[in-house]
Amino acid sequence: MGEVDGLATYEALASSLPTCRGLGRAPYRIYGNFMYPAHLMASTLAMRDAFVARPTDVVLATMPKSGTTWLKALVFAVARRNHHAPDDARHPLLCFSPHDLVPFLHTLYESHRRPDPPSSRLEEEEMPPPRILAVHAPFSLLQASSVAESRCRIVYLCRDPKDVLVSFWHYIHKAAPPSSGAACSPPFPDAFELFCDGVSPFGPVWDHMAEYWKESVARPEEVMFLRYEHLKKDTVGSVKQLAEFLGCPFTVDEVARGVPEAVVALCSMDRMRSVKANRDGEHGVGWTFKNSAFFRKGEVGDWKELMTPEMARRIDAIVEEKLRGSGLSMIP
Repeated sequence: MGEVDGLATYEALASSLPTCRGLGRAPYRIYGNFMYPAHLMASTLAMRDAFVARPTDVVLATMPKSGTTWLKALVFAVARRNHHAPDDARHPLLCFSPHDLVPFLHTLYESHRRPDPPSSRLEEEEMPPPRILAVHAPFSLLQASSVAESRCRIVYLCRDPKDVLVSFWHYIHKAAPPSSGAACSPPFPDAFELFCDGVSPFGPVWDHMAEYWKESVARPEEVMFLRYEHLKKDTVGSVKQLAEFLGCPFTVDEVARGVPEAVVALCSMDRMRSVKANRDGEHGVGWTFKNSAFFRKGEVGDWKELMTPEMARRIDAIVEEKLRGSGLSMIP
């Protein structure tokens, strides 16, 4: 990890940035045409300047509520299967949250604010290669760090923006219910209007997707672009593709023994939801969220619960217009 010239420097910089209303309990800071939750801005800027990527690193990139927790679990299970067999009753994913095993990069730069030091297994320098790390940040912010030049592997998972919005709206209410005293997401019609204007954490969502899509087209051996909907439809096939991309393909013997299927079973929503750490634990530094909030439905098309067909068509039209010319389309 590179040196950080005191988080106070970044807190001062973050406080000088323009703000806008957010979808959750934090306002957003605007930096480089993207919107960041205000409480994450300083550590994200520190990450940009101080993180030193290695060629063996694996960076998992997502918009919030795009399948982040599931992707963390799947990639950890695939990449670490020589150390932890997916059918092992003591597998780390059955003891810890995926967010503990695959930390967000920005948290490594705010961990010194804890009263007690983080466990060594969470320290990025202590991770055995490949280090598996996660970001919500757009690629343009990573490009300003060492990530692009390191030739490390990046796995990007995108999801239908309609489902992203509905999932995030539910997440905010579940993670910080009104009884907690924290300001939650606005009424859904208001959140919908904000989202159509590009307001979302680390958004606009269409610019976030377009940046990673462009990199995946230019550098397919280093940047993998996955769709949540395809991951749901063919999870075993997607897991095999992930293993190939990560440089650790399943052997003929592993396929014969059903190891890819065992990985999928280990990381299933029901299995992860049953883990005590995911039921009772919390995630975050300063701003904490219940781990249980990361597990709701995970369904494709869940937007129909809150959106009318007219609302859906409006978002689809906006996204397609914003993506025009990129070669990427979110229309099935």
